[in-house]
Amino acid sequence: MDRFARNYLIGLLTVITLSVAWYWLSQDSRVTEVNERLARDSQLAEFPFPFRVIGLENGIATMNSPRSAQVPAMRFLRTAYPELGATAVDHPDMMAAQDTLAKAQSRAMELVEGLPDVSSIRWVIDERWFNEHGVFLNLDN
Repeated sequence: MDRFARNYLIGLLTVITLSVAWYWLSQDSRVTEVNERLARDSQLAEFPFPFRVIGLENGIATMNSPRSAQVPAMRFLRTAYPELGATAVDHPDMMAAQDTLAKAQSRAMELVEGLPDVSSIRWVIDERWFNEHGVFLNLDN
């Protein structure tokens, strides 16, 4: 191996090692623990949106959400349940889906707020989930 290849390999391995170390050190074990608890819940496991804690600081759990003031529940429901795409807002199937969403989000909130180190929850829209489902939100407005 010539000198350039050796130095390039050393530099590449250094960058990879530092990246792995940074990733490992930046992981919050408490957030991971709470997310594992959410993933094990049978009610939430059946729901098409994975409620997760993004951060936990000073008793405030930041959680992802499929809805917000900028993204109404209908947008999520029509994405998560494509069969509801042309269904009217007041249709019984849409009303049932809204109820299911409310119950799932309440269940996730209940599980997280029930922890001794959590005093409140801050919800943030999960843009990545929408992007992965072909919906690109324009939240800058």
